[in-house]
Amino acid sequence: MLNNISVVINTYNAEKHLEKVLEALKDFDEIIVCDMYSNDETLKIAKNLNCKIFYHNKINYVEPARNYAIQQAKNEWVLVVDADEIITFKLKEFLGNFTKENKNFNAVSIPRKNFFLGQFMQSAYPDYCLRFFKKDKVFYSDKIHSPPEIKGNIFKIDKKNKDLAIVHLADESVFEISNKNNFYSNEELSKRSGKKIGILKLIFSPFWWFFKFYILKKGFLDGKAGFVFAALKAQYKFLTIAKIFENNSKL
Repeated sequence: MLNNISVVINTYNAEKHLEKVLEALKDFDEIIVCDMYSNDETLKIAKNLNCKIFYHNKINYVEPARNYAIQQAKNEWVLVVDADEIITFKLKEFLGNFTKENKNFNAVSIPRKNFFLGQFMQSAYPDYCLRFFKKDKVFYSDKIHSPPEIKGNIFKIDKKNKDLAIVHLADESVFEISNKNNFYSNEELSKRSGKKIGILKLIFSPFWWFFKFYILKKGFLDGKAGFVFAALKAQYKFLTIAKIFENNSKL
């Protein structure tokens, strides 16, 4: 039993993978589910697996709810897990030992494996996530996709240790990713509205994102799926910039 670590999961209608996720976490001392009033089987699954349940008002993205959820934990060390992520046995073992052996660090940055069209995406690895930290040394801002602010030193797991990576179960379709790109690019307006957008940025910024994921991060090794994945990354960047340009034109 990992009796000095609390796990925190924020949820909303997360029934798809939740049971599998929670089963992989049963060795931890405390599992907290902070729910935004789901109307599917999320809460039933969480209660059946003896999770502690807390509630947060429904919001469009999770960052503002992270702080509240983390503060409900009883232990010094907190592991934040999404409702579609698996924590492997080796990663659990590593984190348990880390809290006993590394006194100079307040957080751990963990690599994550992502999948698309049924295969592991080399171009999306290591996708580091800052998810393990001391409860009183972390703060999340209310901006979308913002990483947590950490007081103190951060340990980074070597990306070569793929057996210590979080496994992201989500294997979303092109349709699902395109919908998310549209949604999250709208949310980006709240923090980037008013930023000057020129024609060169509209042309080259999406191209750079494609180049980054397909060439620099070796997406070409992922075959056709890698090409499509890189194109979807470029789509997100283009939608974000185009919407900022559109919004500025109305000011």
